[in-house]
Amino acid sequence: MHAMQYELTLPADYDMGIIRARVSRIGHLLDGWEGLGFKAYLMRERGVHGSPVDQYAPFYLWNTVEGMNSFLWGGAFQGLVDDFGRPVVQHWTGLAYEEGAAAGAPARVAVRSRRPVPEGVELSEVMADAAAGARRLAGLDGAVCAAAAVDPRHWEVVHFSLWDHDAPETSGEVFQVLHVSAPERDLLPRGPRW
Repeated sequence: MHAMQYELTLPADYDMGIIRARVSRIGHLLDGWEGLGFKAYLMRERGVHGSPVDQYAPFYLWNTVEGMNSFLWGGAFQGLVDDFGRPVVQHWTGLAYEEGAAAGAPARVAVRSRRPVPEGVELSEVMADAAAGARRLAGLDGAVCAAAAVDPRHWEVVHFSLWDHDAPETSGEVFQVLHVSAPERDLLPRGPRW
């Protein structure tokens, strides 16, 4: 399992209706993408849920490297690059994925929290704690799903969760969910990945 996200931070006067219309027009194109667990089409608007920026920031959980690579190199990603420029694509190795009690409900918001892995810690303990964190998130009221992943280049752990309501009881950056493509969500392996 691989997690991936890119962020397009937009000017303060940008019409976020353009992003909504874009997702409405093309969001369905990944609804059957081979190798994709899910893609959450996310945005933040200045002043909404405490966001300081206007931003388009889709988040992906991939079942296969081949699916991810065919998206990035096979032309689908090129449309975004042509329209907005080439963003930095953040990538994390999957640690855990859990379904929540609201797994069948449509997601309204997403929450992402990131934290550095400190020097001098037992890595196995930090990763086990991150996996347990995904399980804890999935157990909260309104959780659709939760994942934990790590970037061992920058030593960062990320927790990502989808929620069926606007007030999840967790901290982090809150995104509005515009659409979710989930062709292989049922194939995402549950629990810790080692």
